[in-house]
Amino acid sequence: MHPDTTASPEPGPARGAVAIITNRRGELLLHLRDDLPNIAWPAHWSLLGGGCDPGEAPAAAIVRELDEEAGLAADFLTELFEITDQRGSGQIITFFAACWDGDERHLPLSEGVKLQFFAPEHLGILTIPPFIRDGIHRYLAAGPF
Repeated sequence: MHPDTTASPEPGPARGAVAIITNRRGELLLHLRDDLPNIAWPAHWSLLGGGCDPGEAPAAAIVRELDEEAGLAADFLTELFEITDQRGSGQIITFFAACWDGDERHLPLSEGVKLQFFAPEHLGILTIPPFIRDGIHRYLAAGPF
């Protein structure tokens, strides 16, 4: 009997998922992250989302993360594109789009400081991670979904 010399596949790069959630007014739901030194992009406005668990697909991760972080079940979740967080976690992030017309102040936020809808024209004054800003600009340039 020969020993098994088949190499285990190398784990791929870390993956994550975020959701661009808009309401009927075209505003985007942003999440103010905690100001903690051990997290990526502390004290930045970002999109809801997070890392994929081992073996978890980005589509499953975003559904889980929306529920865990904000008790949110968004309508019409659509996969958009991927962007790598070059200056932060290094993760490959899958962007999704969804619609939700509720009052963000009533969501049970379990991570971060605050959730708030912003009109696209007000995003320029916010501190947003570069890859998130790039994803939002790409989404907005593509037009309504």
